[in-house]
Amino acid sequence: MDKFLIRKSSTPQDSSPTQERRSDYNSTPDSSKRSCVDLNNLPSDPVLQDKIEHQTLLNAMVDCIRFILRQGFLFCDQDEYLDSSDREIFFELLQLLAEYNESIKKVLHNTPKINKLTCHDIQKDLVNAAACETTNAILKDLDNEFFSILVDVLRDISQEDQMTVVLRYVDKKGIVTERFLGIVPVADTTVLSLKAAIESLFCKHELSLSRLCGQGYDGTSFMQDEFNGLQALILRENKSAFYVHCFAHQLHSTLVAVAQKHIIISELFYWVAKLVKVVGDFCERLDACPDAQLAKITKELDMGELRSWQGLNQKSSHYKIILNLIVRFSSTLDVLEIIEEDGIDCDEKAEAQYILNQIPSFEFAFALHLMKNILGITNELSIALLEKNQDIVNAMTLVKVSKQRLQMMRDDEWESLLIEVSSFCSKHDIPIPNMDEIFVVWRSQRKTPPITTLHHYRVDLFYKVIDMQLQELNIRFSEENTELLLCMACLNPSNSFFAFDKQKLIRLAKFYPSDFCGTDFMALDIQLQNYIVDVRCNDDFLELEGIGDLARKMVETQKDAIYPLVYLLLKLVLTLPVATATVERSSSAMKYVKNQLHNQMGDQQMNDCLVTYIESDVFNNIDNEAIIQRFQNMKT
Repeated sequence: MDKFLIRKSSTPQDSSPTQERRSDYNSTPDSSKRSCVDLNNLPSDPVLQDKIEHQTLLNAMVDCIRFILRQGFLFCDQDEYLDSSDREIFFELLQLLAEYNESIKKVLHNTPKINKLTCHDIQKDLVNAAACETTNAILKDLDNEFFSILVDVLRDISQEDQMTVVLRYVDKKGIVTERFLGIVPVADTTVLSLKAAIESLFCKHELSLSRLCGQGYDGTSFMQDEFNGLQALILRENKSAFYVHCFAHQLHSTLVAVAQKHIIISELFYWVAKLVKVVGDFCERLDACPDAQLAKITKELDMGELRSWQGLNQKSSHYKIILNLIVRFSSTLDVLEIIEEDGIDCDEKAEAQYILNQIPSFEFAFALHLMKNILGITNELSIALLEKNQDIVNAMTLVKVSKQRLQMMRDDEWESLLIEVSSFCSKHDIPIPNMDEIFVVWRSQRKTPPITTLHHYRVDLFYKVIDMQLQELNIRFSEENTELLLCMACLNPSNSFFAFDKQKLIRLAKFYPSDFCGTDFMALDIQLQNYIVDVRCNDDFLELEGIGDLARKMVETQKDAIYPLVYLLLKLVLTLPVATATVERSSSAMKYVKNQLHNQMGDQQMNDCLVTYIESDVFNNIDNEAIIQRFQNMKT
């Protein structure tokens, strides 16, 4: 049976064990007997008797649906009946419940039109009722507090675009919480259409844009340009809805995705991915080679060099793969030649031949070294952003360093790069073009103004790709949101609140003019001085690791009420999607379902299944009665 996702991973918001909701009946012998007695002693009024039997059946159906949704199993899109030889899991479960519960068994066998009551449309309505109750519980927990949104757009196998939206907020216990709100189909992917989709979802759930205080988007999405436009559009309407780079997103993946908008860089990573797969597969088969063949390979190749490709795959660090390819270029070509001759099948041989025809070229070598330098400049930043301790101050310093180094590379390092690439090509017998000759564009039949080879590589490739990187870094780490993050770091409780800076925290409050007015700043000044003396001499605050721990501890010790302005600052910055994983999980779940079902599942049904599956801890606490009541209200 297909599943939405292999298993939902634990998340920071899972702060307490989820209490399993128990149904109104269970399958123990005693309860079954009681149920039997109840049905054997039904009132003589046929209307009341029918109502009780109907309620028993609905309870059983909800329990079956609850199990199916929890496991991520899929509902069939056509009606199945109890007497069908090919029954879906819903009816198998219903029959199993009946075997262990006489009350249900009696209803199933005695209720007229049982097939109509358990048809697929009724199942869909019950799933929708369950999803609505789950979403309502999430919105009740939000309780009109500040929130941020985490957005992604996925294009499924049928080429339909679906927007996923996750809410991030701080709950009443001071815990940062991320909840899947839903999916919205979008007719097109223009900025205005995306904003309209978000507004429609907000309207549906009575959420106000004025309460939005943060935005996060997938950095490697094909929607990257549209996302940049969307966040700017929302920021114009709400000055406090800050866009920040999510530290959980690998910066190198984002920068590679940006660079791949240039056709030459896109081709570079296309062929690198092909090479990694072909050579990696070959290396994995080395140990299984016959001794004679292995001896031949060992003689022709440096096995230590060759085995460096083992363990690399398309998910490995782009920087690591590029470095490996540059250092081991000759041995890699040797491996490809062996695969071309001795591959396991024609497809593998052809794959190796295609790669051999492409990568020993000046253009490939130039793009390879260009990306090596760009990813090398940003490597420390990319690593720092992924650190669990989230040293924001050092990370923002590295942002500044990366921007400066990229600009220096653009201004002063063309000649050194050209020398490096030319030396590499000479070493590997790759022809080096004359930079003064007219560059021939083989890809296009259109008439274009003639340019020199120098112009092609320096202006159209070198400058353009570096400018794309600088632009992306400036969007993700603008002066404003960099200052915001640096001020935010002053709330860090580590090392006895070593990072505390009163003036920066007052500056932080000024980023939120709707929440702090003139007199608030004077009150905040005094409150911050009292707060820091209090927490530094309080043992409860000695071992705190991060801002999230601080918020929880303030609620536990009721200092959120003593220092409300300080706690308001805490809530606002914790709502920023600096670190998150929920949007990736929800997007993966949606992509899996849509790819498996193609167009068989409607958007609303898919949304309902995803809400209950992804937010299973909330769904588990929804009582059957609430689901049944909503279902019955839908029918009236």
